[in-house]
Amino acid sequence: MTEVASRVVSPERRPDDWNDSRLRPRRLDEVIGQERVRENLAILVAAAQNRGEPLDHVLFYGPPGLGKTTLAHVLANEMNASLRQTSGPAIERAGDLAAIVTNLEAGDVLFIDEVHRLGRAVEEILYPVMEDFALDIVIGKGPAARSLRLPLPRFTVIGATTRLALLTAPLRARFGAVHRLDFYEQAAMEAIVRRGADVLDVPTEPAGVHEIALRARGTPRVALRLLRRVRDFAQVRADGRITQSVANEALALLEIDELGLDEADRRVLRTIIEKYGGGPVGLQTIAASVSEEPDTIMDVVEPYLLQLGFIERSSAGRLATPSAYDHLGLTPPEAPASPQPRLPEI
Repeated sequence: MTEVASRVVSPERRPDDWNDSRLRPRRLDEVIGQERVRENLAILVAAAQNRGEPLDHVLFYGPPGLGKTTLAHVLANEMNASLRQTSGPAIERAGDLAAIVTNLEAGDVLFIDEVHRLGRAVEEILYPVMEDFALDIVIGKGPAARSLRLPLPRFTVIGATTRLALLTAPLRARFGAVHRLDFYEQAAMEAIVRRGADVLDVPTEPAGVHEIALRARGTPRVALRLLRRVRDFAQVRADGRITQSVANEALALLEIDELGLDEADRRVLRTIIEKYGGGPVGLQTIAASVSEEPDTIMDVVEPYLLQLGFIERSSAGRLATPSAYDHLGLTPPEAPASPQPRLPEI
């Protein structure tokens, strides 16, 4: 692999990914939740294997932490293919992409995280790569320049994005399968926590598993992160077993409430309510008030608050709902009284 390709493609795991790699399912039948997506992917894999072809290009979108990267690894494992992983911001120039794709072999899977952040020049190189498996390069400059088409082996591009709307229509159209990942139900979250505890060899009780899953925001990444922190607490402050009381104490120490909201979530809600009267207030104003990036609020904080019904989006900005007031123990403002109809004078 060339120097550029090795810089932007990371097939090997980092040392701190050891726990994540063990907790991550390897096959489709090990994936918990997302039943409709899983069924469609099983059909996609079986059809490709029957034809002896690589998978069609796949795009996953949805909030962070729901398993887009995991499903890319699972699909590569199902196809017995090598997976090369990179991200949109890492591919800065068209030459970076050319270096990557010319080092791929037939049947390989190229996973591009944050695919919506690819530059326009890189995208235009990617179009014929995905559609025709050919790399168009220009040799020379000016009147002497000529175009050369370099054939490539057939491979699969898997893209992941949290911002589908920012993906250009021509690039989106080149993905043969597009799947949205939704937040997980409570039963699926408990199954994920139980599986993670078994992998980590942590003794648990059903009530302890329930507490962790209940506060995981319907997101497997959050659930497994909380599981590891509660495990640490149980080993240091208890007998190593995760019970309901141990989970409650650990999560209270982490400032995670019974709905899974952390300090950052509550700070955003309090900002809307206490500083701006419940809204409407713009995203940029909220971000400046809580010293966070707007993208962090939009991609990490807002989706779960919207799912809980704690905020609403409007053309004028974000508004806090009565449910948000109740959760924070605040009194919602009274709705202005509607004017009484004026009676005609007699």
